[in-house]
Amino acid sequence: MDGTIVQLLVYLAATFVAALVAGVTGFAFALIAAAVWLHVLTPLETATLTISYGMIVQGYGAWKVRHALNWSRVWPFVLGGAPGAAIGALVLRWANPAHMRMGIAAFLVLYSIYSLARPELKPVRAGTLADVIVGFLGGLLGAMAGFPGILVVIWCGVRGWTKDEQRAVFQPAAVALLAMSAVALAATGSISGHVIQLFLIGLPALAVGTWAGFALYGRIEEATFRKIVLMLLLASGLFLLMSFG
Repeated sequence: MDGTIVQLLVYLAATFVAALVAGVTGFAFALIAAAVWLHVLTPLETATLTISYGMIVQGYGAWKVRHALNWSRVWPFVLGGAPGAAIGALVLRWANPAHMRMGIAAFLVLYSIYSLARPELKPVRAGTLADVIVGFLGGLLGAMAGFPGILVVIWCGVRGWTKDEQRAVFQPAAVALLAMSAVALAATGSISGHVIQLFLIGLPALAVGTWAGFALYGRIEEATFRKIVLMLLLASGLFLLMSFG
């Protein structure tokens, strides 16, 4: 970003809208922010700010639903996500990330359309091992595709948990995965002074958007929440597919 007023306003507006949506649903900050930021920021700046802001939004979200927090549900995803993220970073050295993104995009689109069209099914009952596997795949695909936690969001939905219970699982898990990514960026010296400046400039827009999102979240019914999550998953898949055009 060269510092023009128009670019700065675009950056701040995208930050606010992404935080607003993430406040309502608990995810999709990276999807919305990156779609706009990449027009005014470099990919590295976008990735760094997405991770930094994502930790704040997800951390605040986890705190707001702490009454529903159950660590016995969270730790399997974190346990599986850690090696998944590490392996995903290694796989990127030889695999074609474009092909991976295409596969993930197709899965998100098909799953979302199917789930929106079908009647609500009975919750899936699974044990700790299944949660660890989902966490592993979430970390793996998050590192390779840039959208950490998508599979955890889907899995929480099919488990039939309430909206608070879902957010009390996938938001703490997302904080952990984002923290791992932040450590990796810091270790490689990818955080520049310019990014820190952008981070500070965007904080007020992030704070207001997150607050407004949570104010709306408290007024959303369970069925509506499920549809919003599925529509955003569909948007995630479509956004990834469009990026290949």
